[in-house]
Amino acid sequence: MKKSAITVKTAQPKAKAAGPSKAASKASAAPTPMMAQYLSIKADHPDCLLFYRMGDFYELFFDDAVQAAGALDITLTKRGKHEGDDIPMAGVPVHAAESYLARLIRAGFRVAVCEQTEDPAEAKKRGAKSVVKREVVRLVTPGTLTEDTLLDARRHNYLTVLVKAGGTLALTWADMSTGALTSMPTTEDLVSADLAQIAPGELLVASGLMDDPVLDVALAAFSDVVTPLEKTQSDSARGERRLCSLFDVAVLDAFGDFSRAELAAYDALIGYLEDTQKGRLPRLMAPSQLPRGASMLIDGATRRSLELTRTMAGEAKGSLIATIDRTVTGPGARALAARLSAPLTDEAAINARLSAIDYFVEDGAVRADLRQALRHAPDLERALSRLTIGRGTPRDLAMVRDALNVAADVRDLLAQKNGFSGLPDALAPDHAALGGHQALIEELSRALVAEPPALLRDGGFIAKGYDAALDECRTLRDESRRLIAALETRYRQETGIAGLKIKHNNVLGYHIDLSAKAADALMKPPLAERFIHRQTLANSVRFSTPELAELASKITQAGDRALAMEQDLFDRLLAHISDAWAALSQTAQALAVFDVSAALAEVAVTERWTRPEITTDCAFDIVGGRHPVVEAALRKADEGPFVANDCDLGPETRLWLITGPNMAGKSTFLRQNALIAILAQSGSYVPAQAARIGIVDRLFSRVGASDDLAQGRSTFMVEMVETAAILNQATERSLVILDEIGRGTATFDGLSIAWAAVEHLYEKNRARALFATHYHELSTLKERLPKMALRSMRVKEWQGDVVFLHEVAHGAADRSYGIQVAKLAGLPASVVARARQVLAELEAQGHGAPVRGVLGDLPLFQMADRLSDEAGSAVPTDPVREALLDINPDDLSPKQAHDLIYHLKTLSDGGQ
Repeated sequence: MKKSAITVKTAQPKAKAAGPSKAASKASAAPTPMMAQYLSIKADHPDCLLFYRMGDFYELFFDDAVQAAGALDITLTKRGKHEGDDIPMAGVPVHAAESYLARLIRAGFRVAVCEQTEDPAEAKKRGAKSVVKREVVRLVTPGTLTEDTLLDARRHNYLTVLVKAGGTLALTWADMSTGALTSMPTTEDLVSADLAQIAPGELLVASGLMDDPVLDVALAAFSDVVTPLEKTQSDSARGERRLCSLFDVAVLDAFGDFSRAELAAYDALIGYLEDTQKGRLPRLMAPSQLPRGASMLIDGATRRSLELTRTMAGEAKGSLIATIDRTVTGPGARALAARLSAPLTDEAAINARLSAIDYFVEDGAVRADLRQALRHAPDLERALSRLTIGRGTPRDLAMVRDALNVAADVRDLLAQKNGFSGLPDALAPDHAALGGHQALIEELSRALVAEPPALLRDGGFIAKGYDAALDECRTLRDESRRLIAALETRYRQETGIAGLKIKHNNVLGYHIDLSAKAADALMKPPLAERFIHRQTLANSVRFSTPELAELASKITQAGDRALAMEQDLFDRLLAHISDAWAALSQTAQALAVFDVSAALAEVAVTERWTRPEITTDCAFDIVGGRHPVVEAALRKADEGPFVANDCDLGPETRLWLITGPNMAGKSTFLRQNALIAILAQSGSYVPAQAARIGIVDRLFSRVGASDDLAQGRSTFMVEMVETAAILNQATERSLVILDEIGRGTATFDGLSIAWAAVEHLYEKNRARALFATHYHELSTLKERLPKMALRSMRVKEWQGDVVFLHEVAHGAADRSYGIQVAKLAGLPASVVARARQVLAELEAQGHGAPVRGVLGDLPLFQMADRLSDEAGSAVPTDPVREALLDINPDDLSPKQAHDLIYHLKTLSDGGQ
């Protein structure tokens, strides 16, 4: 039985944080009240590491502690006993928890954050041994992150759901950090490509689908982010009710015509968010429905081979997006990534994006000023998300203030430079969305200090003069602090101890601190009557006085009142932001649009790119096309200019058969044309002198392959699986690039497969295609495939060496130059010489001479000899063929034709 390709993350030893290993197997004495509380909370979250808040630390116990200590490289200690065994314990400080959470999430763990929900003083009122109340306030999972420290600022983080209802599949995804919410119907054939486009940070899959053999293969590439869903967690009727309640509508008609499967997916997604956020659902945008065919479909294998976001080695550096990303903000970078991941198929929408780029290409001064202004724009989208979900900080308020100031500056900049009428229609709505926030800007500017603290509990973020009552409370607090300083001076004078200091800590509060030697004077009358001994340490002794205690109480009360007032003002400002959330979200999106448009214009100008012409026919005419990544690498290495090449896959030459040696640039040529199509339909200029591209509905690429050991598939099997997908799914509106089909098996088998694949592409798929091969025999297909064009990579031989010109020429290559390439790679001279000898004998065979020498002793060439000999002997006669050769159909009467059919049937059965 085939093993499932999907390994559920929470079932892995490293990701499943079990409770105490012996808790269910041994009777034990009653645990302490604190440990009883821990065990109860842990039992409700068995698949998570439990961050149990104890003072200034999050503690982990039992197996959680062991796993966390290993993953975080922190100390594993012990605390008490349970059932006679030591209790393993590890902890991380609260102030540094985010960095540890990030490492745990990247390692595949889920974390339940358990906070103290009661003041310890209140707990003591119930009894000396009472435990502070605690509860889990949040489950941290890969798809529900909001903190900047846990997220990549330049990438979306989608929580994605796949369910089946009413016999159909659907996907729903949301970015909790921005509020984006989308759904789309899908099918078993398309789900892999759809998921590759979304690139989920966490994928929730209905448990019933985990055993589907077709989906098992499709989901294999996402097994490390899969979380299973029970059947009860997705229901279409409940999903409809949830959406209506969430967006306060009676019906969903205004949002789209959602299928049962989409509604069930929404139910699962919203329910998961409610569970992980413990009822504090994030603000989400109205659900949008992505119709099928709205974007170019690109499967995962094609995305990997084209290195859109990662190289084949898994690195971001060297990918397409890393090469062309000139955005200056996080939202702009995410917008660029979204465009490249889902190139459009609507001509008008593509041209609208291109017109926006035109505007910034034509006016370099505006582009430069805009980009300079945007460099100061914080990530408004993610700040809004944290604020509306209850994780916001004073710095998030400042980010809203600063982002809105930038938005106002950008709006004024564009209006002053060209006037409102000078903007293209595509940018007009975004320009309008930048305004309308002046009142909120003024409010936040008056309320906040220039650089607020990171935490709400630190206080000090409300500016002086904003609230009179707060100012009065602060004056009292600050005046008391001056009184502390005066009291310290007086005590020094009265005691004659120059080293006397009044200090503060969280345990004793304000106290007098002296060296052990100086403290002797305060231990004796008459000073001992005023100075009360509190604590003796190794190097100091601490005292207090009634006067100091009274003054400290006033300071503490004033400080607590000031902090409480600031927190109230924070909530008031948060309410203003929450009321304007929809408009602020539009502003955030508008800033991203301006950033990505100006960034792509910057690329177009600096890299000499051109605007493509987008059509609805099947044109594909590239003049002087270049590979953007390779060109940038050559320039960086100072290795000369990139050699540009044309490509015309129009109706009369829709399939190019490209031959030539390795290292000559075939794969680069194939990839550059695919990348040009992606860039063009993403709404970007392209690296070419000119480009005319008919909308591509789906892009297929099979360029390079490797073993898939996890699935037990060889390189050749991977190649055949990918080729099968192309031949089964490509349409005449698709673009196909294929490189070296059939090279992973025996020569005759490989040639046969490549031959048949070319015929199928030409006759059945009728797609625009580039087919690179070393099988020169395929060039003979030109005789009966008139719309196939022969092209080759130009090379030049010089003094026994081969020089690659990287130019695409008409016609087929006359040879492969494989031995010359092997020589360049450094093969020993003896090997190269022997290879030349073998090649000479093979070429002699190809000209009709029998194979001699060592080659004739090998089974393959013995077979070739035998076949050659058989070919030269008398060919057995075919009676059916001979009978047909003697017939003139025009001379046959109906009766003769009828009799002939019976005669031919008799001959074919072996009769005479």
